[in-house]
Amino acid sequence: MNIQIFGVKKCFDTKKAERYFKERKMQFQFVDLTQKGLSKGELQSIKTAVGMENLIDRGSKDYKKLNMDRISGTDKREEILLDNPSLYKTPIVRNGRQATLGYQPEIWKTWE
Repeated sequence: MNIQIFGVKKCFDTKKAERYFKERKMQFQFVDLTQKGLSKGELQSIKTAVGMENLIDRGSKDYKKLNMDRISGTDKREEILLDNPSLYKTPIVRNGRQATLGYQPEIWKTWE
């Protein structure tokens, strides 16, 4: 089991996800999206698991600033996501090919 948590330190749900795995003594790797975004391969894997549109936080400040609602085409949206990690819903928790968005302890329980 190789759990990765992609998130932001200030995100309440990211903190809750970290606490969930710490309390169960499950090792995980934390990736701070403010310092390092997703790689193209990571994005493809997560996109396959949760869907491209589910990954995007429509409530983020950058969503409106980058006019994401006017951009069509998966390739262009992916390019913008790779360059602007603030657009992701967090936390993104990945276990191999499985991934979740937000705080999802009922799914993580099946990974134990």
